Amino acid sequence: MEFIQGNIASAKGAIKAGCMFFGGYPITPSTEIAEGMAKDLPKVGGYFVQMEDEIGAIASVIGAGWAGYKAMTATSGPGLSLFMENIGYAYMTETPCVIVDVQRGGPSTGQPTYASQGDMMQIRWGSHGDYEPIAFAPSSVQEMYDYTIMAFNYAEKYRVPVFVMADEVLGHMREKVRLHDDIPIINRALPEEKPCKKPFPFDKEVSEMPAFGKGYNIHVTGLTHDERGYPDVSPETHDKLVRRICNKILNNKEDIIKYEAKYIDSETIFLCYGTPSRTVKYTVESMRREGYDVGYLRLITVYPFPDEVVKNLKASKIIVPEMNLGQIVEEVMKYSKCEVVPCCKIGGDIHRPKDLMALVD
Repeated sequence: MEFIQGNIASAKGAIKAGCMFFGGYPITPSTEIAEGMAKDLPKVGGYFVQMEDEIGAIASVIGAGWAGYKAMTATSGPGLSLFMENIGYAYMTETPCVIVDVQRGGPSTGQPTYASQGDMMQIRWGSHGDYEPIAFAPSSVQEMYDYTIMAFNYAEKYRVPVFVMADEVLGHMREKVRLHDDIPIINRALPEEKPCKKPFPFDKEVSEMPAFGKGYNIHVTGLTHDERGYPDVSPETHDKLVRRICNKILNNKEDIIKYEAKYIDSETIFLCYGTPSRTVKYTVESMRREGYDVGYLRLITVYPFPDEVVKNLKASKIIVPEMNLGQIVEEVMKYSKCEVVPCCKIGGDIHRPKDLMALVD
């Protein structure tokens, strides 16, 4: 058991998961993750590189992935914006990597030292084209450790970039963390065939990933490509390729989607994720002691969005607290059968119980 900061817990989780490369660029409020990795990665034979900017950082992570390493970076909103072209490249080339986004107020440089959840739609639609992201939203320092490990596992399992969506409060908060071994680690499987004739087979949702320098003789491109990895921008090939990239996530939503629910059959449900979940849990328990029929649904996996879970809610009202002006609430409205009420808070302050109580009839 250690008493540590959320950002440091994430760094420790990454090393526990087998991360051997971190490419980053300092940005508040995520910099402690880079500092933690710079300190601890060399101890396990890994590599830490501070790049010239965020574009170089994500590019180095993708390159490390194709060299056979589990790789990670960390940033905040402005850096995430610079990541976006290469994140699209990672989706198209099916490159596993982990991106921790410690969110801060925006737009632009905004509030470097204040919390926000303003990047939730950016990770869904920030890069062009069709793709399906995986994103986890921790709400405690323990979960910064746990979900970073989980992110690496899903990155390897589905060969995709995976996001850990934290925020300034969570990144800088200190709590007790159990650095346990309870989460099994998924390691990368290499193809048996050398050279690898079809590194991107269309008949498999997820294939083994070759590595440069290990005799596979492969071609990797961000262009639409055939099963060999060579450019083929025909409509038929593009359709096959991009549908498979999307379907390997959509067809496995039951495996990927995780959530926490309590008093789920209540008349009023708070649907929450990340740091606001802490206020929601306190508020729900307080209000139930006073006789209110309230419960909560906490999204652990924000993407893929748990649409079926929301559709099946029996509540007459869903309240969605977010530290933005309404991003995930739009997803809830899309699938809910009842009244959906946003509870938006920006400026860096977290929700107070009174903010939530005021919206319950």
